Amino acid sequence: MELAFIPSPSRGVLHLGPIPLRGYAFCIIIGVFVAVWLGNKRWIARGGRPGTVADIAVWAVPFGLIGGRLYHVITDYQLYFSEGRDWVDAFKIWEGGLGIWGAIAFGAVGAWIGARRRGVPMPAYADAVAPGIALAQAIGRWGNWFNQELYGRATDLPWALEITSTADGRVPGTYHPTFLYESLWCIGVALLVIWADRRFSLGHGRAFALYVAAYCSGRFWIEYMRVDDAHHILGLRLNNWTALFVFLLAVLYMVLSTRMRPGREAVVEPGAESAGGDTGDDPKPDATEKAGATPAGTDAGTGTPAGTGTDGADSVAETEDTEVPGAGGAAGDPDEAQDAGRVKDGAESAEKA
Repeated sequence: MELAFIPSPSRGVLHLGPIPLRGYAFCIIIGVFVAVWLGNKRWIARGGRPGTVADIAVWAVPFGLIGGRLYHVITDYQLYFSEGRDWVDAFKIWEGGLGIWGAIAFGAVGAWIGARRRGVPMPAYADAVAPGIALAQAIGRWGNWFNQELYGRATDLPWALEITSTADGRVPGTYHPTFLYESLWCIGVALLVIWADRRFSLGHGRAFALYVAAYCSGRFWIEYMRVDDAHHILGLRLNNWTALFVFLLAVLYMVLSTRMRPGREAVVEPGAESAGGDTGDDPKPDATEKAGATPAGTDAGTGTPAGTGTDGADSVAETEDTEVPGAGGAAGDPDEAQDAGRVKDGAESAEKA
């Protein structure tokens, strides 16, 4: 007799009149909103514009859903195209069945299209949204709890998951809650990426590659615990081989990217402020201008360059226009005429200067 276990929902859908409210769909939608929210905050902190992440997500999310469903249907085709099955069920995405590998791959294609339309570098965008994607996965895995699917081997641990459904060959009992293991692992991956990004200033797609590598390492051992039907190659489930292959690709990318493009992008979006505060188009204002001090070579009163303001050329012009006594005729005093000549010569010299 089990002393404690995690109960499964009695049903995964509630009906609001004729409208079905499915727990699986709600988990996916909430995960998308969290990913966009966190990605937007990180994008702005990197110097991007508000709203850019959401605009690109409009492309990435539909592509991701299609890719995730395609991967699931292709790798588990017997569930939809074998004898006694209805191929129409392949379109019933609300019943579960999204492969993260296809979702990320196709979602990246959609994000690339959206990023090109906005003139945004794809690696920088991927770095910004990487922790949010991990959190979206953590939330989305609870949709499997609503559908009583993707559980592990039988166990009597206190945190065992109780399965009550008998649909599709399920045997009621208590099993390892692999959906919970993966959800917690994804939260840890999100925190790891955020910490590493702040600590090492990851750029050029390396934060996203870290997310991929960290997720794959956890998915490998979690996948190994699952007991649902799957294709096996050399004794390992197909998703185990996929996780191993993608993990190696992510690590290779991080190594090569660090050597070829060290550091982080200074500007992630044209016309927006960079992480340092400048727009990437206009130089930063001089420190003396920020402080309100008068730059060297200017008059303190007017802020104009010395010799060019009202105390310079304008005053010389006024001197020229001033009528000098005795300068206009021979009847004036010789000393005054000499002084007037000196003043005129000085004014001409100042004007030429």
